[in-house]
Amino acid sequence: MTSLIHGAKTCGCCGDFFSRPMGRRGFLTTAGAAGAALMLPGAVQAASGNYEAMLLNCIDPRFPELTLDYMKGRGLAGKYSQFVFAGAAIGAVAPAFATWHAAFWENLGASMQLHNIKSIIAIDHRDCGAAKIAYGADAVADAAKETTTHKAALDAFRAQVAIRQPTLKVETGLMALDGKVEMFG
Repeated sequence: MTSLIHGAKTCGCCGDFFSRPMGRRGFLTTAGAAGAALMLPGAVQAASGNYEAMLLNCIDPRFPELTLDYMKGRGLAGKYSQFVFAGAAIGAVAPAFATWHAAFWENLGASMQLHNIKSIIAIDHRDCGAAKIAYGADAVADAAKETTTHKAALDAFRAQVAIRQPTLKVETGLMALDGKVEMFG
């Protein structure tokens, strides 16, 4: 039986790194790397602090950039937390997704506690597969029905926030495929 000995001077993975002093150059390299890491965006603000809002939006891969552009356009880049799941507000209130509801509401409570958010912004979107799952294809068969369906879900969402987190300001909207948002109340 062959036995391998792992030692600082004898293995290829360590070489003699651990057996020599760091020296001034090694110290300066390590300190410089640590300082640069502290200057990275996102490292400036800690996980807790004071942020403007929480954004609730959908997992649909067509919308992350459009949503980010929308939030940047409102001057909210870096000033909000985010919760993303299928259907956005529909996922938080539709009976078809009842097992998901607690995850969202608990996350909202955590964001309030950690980030001291003042508002929640829920953005549903057109051509949403979760809306079809939750309410049926007929409920989103044309633009008028789709708007009515989303508005009802967003109104239900607003009502739930008022009950669960009455101090939060609520904004709701419906994003088109081109990124334009129609706000509701």
